[in-house]
Amino acid sequence: MNKNKKKSGIPVISQILNLLDRGKIYRTAKKNNSDRYYKSFKTIDHLITMIYVVLSGCTSLREIVGIMLACEGKINHLGITKFPKRSTISDANRNRNSNVFSDIYFGIYDKYRKFLSDSRLKAKEIKHLMIVDSTTMSLFCDILKGVGRNPINGKKKGGIKMHTMINASEDVPILIKFSSAATHDHTFLKDLGLMQGSIVVFDKGYVDYVQYHRWTLDGIYFVTRQKDNAVWKSIHEFDIPDGTHNGVLKDEKIEIAKDGKSITLRRIAYWHDEQKKLYEFITNNFDFPAEKIAEIYKRRWQIELLFKRLKQNFPLKYFLGDNQNAIEIQIWVCLIVQLLMLVIQGQAERKWAFSNLVAVVRFHLMTYIDLFRFLKTPDAGWNYLTTKNVDQLSFNFPDT
Repeated sequence: MNKNKKKSGIPVISQILNLLDRGKIYRTAKKNNSDRYYKSFKTIDHLITMIYVVLSGCTSLREIVGIMLACEGKINHLGITKFPKRSTISDANRNRNSNVFSDIYFGIYDKYRKFLSDSRLKAKEIKHLMIVDSTTMSLFCDILKGVGRNPINGKKKGGIKMHTMINASEDVPILIKFSSAATHDHTFLKDLGLMQGSIVVFDKGYVDYVQYHRWTLDGIYFVTRQKDNAVWKSIHEFDIPDGTHNGVLKDEKIEIAKDGKSITLRRIAYWHDEQKKLYEFITNNFDFPAEKIAEIYKRRWQIELLFKRLKQNFPLKYFLGDNQNAIEIQIWVCLIVQLLMLVIQGQAERKWAFSNLVAVVRFHLMTYIDLFRFLKTPDAGWNYLTTKNVDQLSFNFPDT
């Protein structure tokens, strides 16, 4: 008999849910008073349902209810005692404040952040490197104001903008704010709450010279690109030391006048040979070598990869509600699931691409396999079937 050692007593979805601290979720719900008007569909039920939505890739309420009903024999493993109706999920997405899901996300982040640390960041000067950017999700309804001018034909789509800050050593959001797509990025800078000695990197869409000046006074460093229409005056050009990267063309101190204040910054001109492009960086750090400033800005691409990973693997094109609260809940749950998947990816003894890991989980949500054993040796079962003795079940009959 073929005894599959990867079998588990609970399905994959339950193994993932076991990573949650249900006691802490109950306390978070009580703190936010998010169960006050709900008799049966509590916050934990809402969270589990939305996690199932995200992992299964469902794009409508009718779809998720139908799938959950078809799994009635296994749904008890989720800890849900009553099947939620479409109207129940819809009402909860509209009325239960998304802040409770935000608190749940950061509670999970605090629990697992030690599994997310990237040991490759050894240099002292980038241990406190923060990366800031935003991504916009287009909406088919005019829920939030879209960006840009109205088109000549038709109506402009709405859009929600997710302003995000990540720690470069952890690769997950540590601060998120939502706004309409039309909101300017630089308004997010005042909410960062950076500690002294931190370095923050962002693109030139966040230009705010007054905030740069505040950071300089507070001992916080930044690296960004200079806008093409910036008005500045060169004060002093630094000598480029021997051994400096050939891409560094100029390193100088500049002065920018803003709101009656004179702001002193450092400007570095850097030629990227592969892209055949000139980059002009500005920073308030005068201690790092010029090539280190360029290297820090290069790390900004890390947050773009995070946005790509989030949008490609989770349902963020179709939302289960037509209001801002429902949209924010779905985004928060996508972030929760991404965090759990990163924890699983980090604990797996075999290297898995994130998209492959999500695909395996998605197609085996209700399969009774031991997820971590499978991730460790996914081909063990096939090897057994193809190498076992084919004559082991043969019978010897006497000659007649």
